[in-house]
Amino acid sequence: MRPNTSIISARRARREAARRTRRRPAILATGLALGLIATASVTGTAAASQAGSAAAKTASSHVQLASYSTPTAHVAAAAEQGEANAALAAAQTTLAAASAVTADIAASGLDIGVPDTSIDTAPLEAATVQLASVDALPEALVPAIAEDATELVASVDTRVSELRGSLDGALARKAEEEAAAAEQARLAAEAAAAAAAKPASSGSSSGTTAVTFSGGGSGDNSPAGAQASARTMLAERGWGDDQFQCLVSLWSKESGWNYQAQNRSSGAYGIPQGLPGSKMASAGADWQTNAATQVAWGLGYISGRYGTPCGAWGHSQSSGWY
Repeated sequence: MRPNTSIISARRARREAARRTRRRPAILATGLALGLIATASVTGTAAASQAGSAAAKTASSHVQLASYSTPTAHVAAAAEQGEANAALAAAQTTLAAASAVTADIAASGLDIGVPDTSIDTAPLEAATVQLASVDALPEALVPAIAEDATELVASVDTRVSELRGSLDGALARKAEEEAAAAEQARLAAEAAAAAAAKPASSGSSSGTTAVTFSGGGSGDNSPAGAQASARTMLAERGWGDDQFQCLVSLWSKESGWNYQAQNRSSGAYGIPQGLPGSKMASAGADWQTNAATQVAWGLGYISGRYGTPCGAWGHSQSSGWY
């Protein structure tokens, strides 16, 4: 995205006005010098007898003019040099920021949602080289080079800000997913410990039912069979048809209710897309081959993290994951 052209135009107008202001005294001084020279010439022609006196006055005027115009020219040159130095410093800062964000994206190994994460800094680097050797350039070219560098800095800064924002968002998502995974692992460990501490006949429908599946539910691993198992388990938890519809929407999006669904990039597996899939072993050793075991684990995860399937579906709609 290119910088706002109206801001750049206004900035350029201010610079031009400033340069005209700095150069006006030098222009006036030059005009004064020409006038004095012309006056001296006419006087010499009209009154030759006063040549000695006129020459002395003209020389004095030239000395006074030199003492007046030279400092003004130096001030203008110093101002141009200052502008070039400021542009050089800004360009160097921006190039460092561009290099840093590119390195951070590569180091993260994350998909930040931007197809192209490159930054074209070649024009700005070329301008930096020119600004670094500004003393060797004609003075008249310095303002234009500094102005071009300032516009390039604005463009690269915008690109850096876009990429930095995308990277920060991806890092935040990763942190949330890791926190969710850690919490689920804790809940699964607690459930496994509780199940081990109780006789199989006294298991509660919400805590140990999942562990009892070994051929599971209806024994049908098809999407329809998995949904039938899910409906039964939801009823045991006291959840009605509204929660069942939310669950159908959620897992249709995640896996299409395919017990063998696998996300090759993240490693998530099964109907509820457990991450990693091996977490579902807490619900049964047959977690890879039994849709009902996966459903039981997934309902436990949803209950512990979101309270209900509709809570999980709402989060998925707003954030893209659950």
